[in-house]
Amino acid sequence: MEDVAIIGVGQTNFSRSCGVSIRELCFDAYKEAMEGLDITNQDIDASITCSAPEYDKQRTPSGLISEYLELTPKPAFYVETVCSSSTTGLRIAWSLIKSGLHKVVAVIGFQKMSELTSREAAERMGRGADIIWEAPFGITMPAGYALYAQAHMTKYGTTEEQLAKIRVKNASYGAKNAKATYRKELSLNDVLTSDIVSNPLKRFDCCANADGASCIIVASEDVARKVTKIPIWIIGLGAATATMTMSGRKLLTGLTCSQEAAKQAYQMAGVGPEDIDVAEVHDCFTIAELLAYEDLGFAKPGEGVRLIEEKETYHDGKIPVNVDGGLLSKGHPIGATGGSQVRTVVRQLRGEATEAQVKDAEVGLVHNIGGVGQYGNVVILRR
Repeated sequence: MEDVAIIGVGQTNFSRSCGVSIRELCFDAYKEAMEGLDITNQDIDASITCSAPEYDKQRTPSGLISEYLELTPKPAFYVETVCSSSTTGLRIAWSLIKSGLHKVVAVIGFQKMSELTSREAAERMGRGADIIWEAPFGITMPAGYALYAQAHMTKYGTTEEQLAKIRVKNASYGAKNAKATYRKELSLNDVLTSDIVSNPLKRFDCCANADGASCIIVASEDVARKVTKIPIWIIGLGAATATMTMSGRKLLTGLTCSQEAAKQAYQMAGVGPEDIDVAEVHDCFTIAELLAYEDLGFAKPGEGVRLIEEKETYHDGKIPVNVDGGLLSKGHPIGATGGSQVRTVVRQLRGEATEAQVKDAEVGLVHNIGGVGQYGNVVILRR
């Protein structure tokens, strides 16, 4: 069976309010992904649209996006695993190509969250938890991750200052990212004195809602070698699902879906944590990045703080993480987030990440989480 490669990646600017329709957002990401490729719309024989429902009035957006991008009558699919939707779309695209059903698939993630107030958006995010037994009692995204932060602090002595250092790092890179929502460096004091959202998480410990779109063009080996100079190969895929209810989870100092997805991806790729040159992890909150350090095997449980304390996750450190600013700086347009993470790693492996290029990066990892640790996807890529 042929290998599968990413041949194109694109992303819009992420912003608090984009001022355009979802079809225009998706077109802009698709346009960038197609740049430099020796193919046309007619060569794309399937598309997968990825988003979280209820943020936009449009039902079944896959048909709308397919028409606007002039991809009809090729099949269009719709995929949703909340915040991890577009890496779930990538997994399905890989499967469609491996099966022989398709040769080239476009994975298009988007979200336009500005049509809702922050309160409305938080309520809809809360529906990602069990709507009978947990969501009505306050398990919003910040509250859910605050529980993980409290558990990690209780067991390992993690401090608020150590979490704040993660935001300081990501803000330093976000300031260099032209597509990020927040392009401003922050001091440790800025983070520690920001308003409390859900104890111990403060405003700058949290990512923000955003509008945006991303696109990944995936192709079979025979096509990839013909249409692009630097195909980026998908060598490892892992996916897992935890219980919807947090009360049903046995571990609150790590995400079991991350751990299982990472195990699968490493095994499939034939590599380990020590082989990863650059990583994009799902830092919807500072505690989420810290948990990822440990869940992905970059550090032992309870020792992830050493990586940020010793600046090993900066672009010139042992394991560079989120050197595009992460969700904390870029913003989090739910369906577009995973595709944006993939774009960053692809650009790093191609040597195109001028803002914070990791030297000689050959193997990259993407870690994308849906909900409060409900869905976990890990993708490993090689130049």
